[in-house]
Amino acid sequence: MPRVDEILDLDAERRAALHEVNDLKAERNEVSKRIGDMKKRGEDAVVLIAEMRRVGDRIGELDAEVSHAEESIEEMLLVIPNLPLDEVPHGGAEANIIVRSWGEPKAYDFELQAHWDLGEALGILDQARGAKLSGSGFPILKGDGARLQRGLINWMLELHTDEHGYVEVRVPYLVTAATLTATGQLPKFADESYASERDDLWLIPTAEVPVTNLHRDEVLGPDEVPLKYVAYSPCFRREAGAAGKDTRGLLRVHQFDKVELVRFETPERSRQALEEMTAEAEKILRLLELPYRVVVLATGDLGFSSAMTYDIEVWAPGVEQWLEVSSVSTCTDYQARRGNIRFRPAHGEKPEFVHTLNGSALALPRLMIALLESYQQPDGAVRIPDIVQPYVGLEAILP
Repeated sequence: MPRVDEILDLDAERRAALHEVNDLKAERNEVSKRIGDMKKRGEDAVVLIAEMRRVGDRIGELDAEVSHAEESIEEMLLVIPNLPLDEVPHGGAEANIIVRSWGEPKAYDFELQAHWDLGEALGILDQARGAKLSGSGFPILKGDGARLQRGLINWMLELHTDEHGYVEVRVPYLVTAATLTATGQLPKFADESYASERDDLWLIPTAEVPVTNLHRDEVLGPDEVPLKYVAYSPCFRREAGAAGKDTRGLLRVHQFDKVELVRFETPERSRQALEEMTAEAEKILRLLELPYRVVVLATGDLGFSSAMTYDIEVWAPGVEQWLEVSSVSTCTDYQARRGNIRFRPAHGEKPEFVHTLNGSALALPRLMIALLESYQQPDGAVRIPDIVQPYVGLEAILP
């Protein structure tokens, strides 16, 4: 990663070259007038003309230097992450702080099964056939398992639209490189993404990417901000650096479903919006009566585009792990600058960059893990939480 002082040095060279170019262009304009006057008087201007050719050559050299410097600066800026907010704890993952928790892990009077065994026994999870189709990391949900996930998605979408005031959008799952660059996935995470080289399109790693880009290169009016969008999408991630880690069942997969929240806020409101979005994601887990905790990430554990992130981790009793089901982040104006997304604070005022926020509410694989493992019964059945029974059309998944 380039150092900031490298960029500043390069910018100083760019500014010096621009200054010289401007001086030379002013000189060329002045001398061109003199040459014109001399020609009108029939005087010989050969020497001045030759000198201006040399000046023109130098201007061309300097213009090339400026262009090269600007391209180099832009390339360097694209791989520099966002600046953390001052309140973010310093350090790596060990410095993450649990800020609150809800519920207590339940004690069971029978031996719990991990979701992969439970799912296979219930006939709702098929890893072998998924691997046959696409390789490891592509499990298949079928029957009541697929029905449960569909019901959860519909319930979460309705909760966010009806109670939290979001506008639902259906977005493309293939996007351009420019779209991924605006949100910060490219060029940094090219190796983690799936690409269709023939069409120069990329499969989205999250709906955050297309939704945030809805207003790329736009100036929003003073009455348009804040904007609140919710989108369901499949997500595709190569997880290139995670080979061999947590590969059983649904713990780490290459394709998964997620309901995503995205907001466009004024700078003054973005910090409060982060708390609101986190609370909206937490509400889902409380309604499902699943114990969870909220963790503020330290600087070394932040995502590339994030200035501050809350991770929400749910307790999965079968695997005895806290599993991340949501990351809620404020990206301040980082993505807006890359995507040129601005707003006018008031009519006639100069446009400013918006602040963008995003959060999972929620990601399905680990939510399904926690739900299946938490609601399993002694006979191997899984009870469906009361709140989503109308969306699933079942009271339980039976052996």
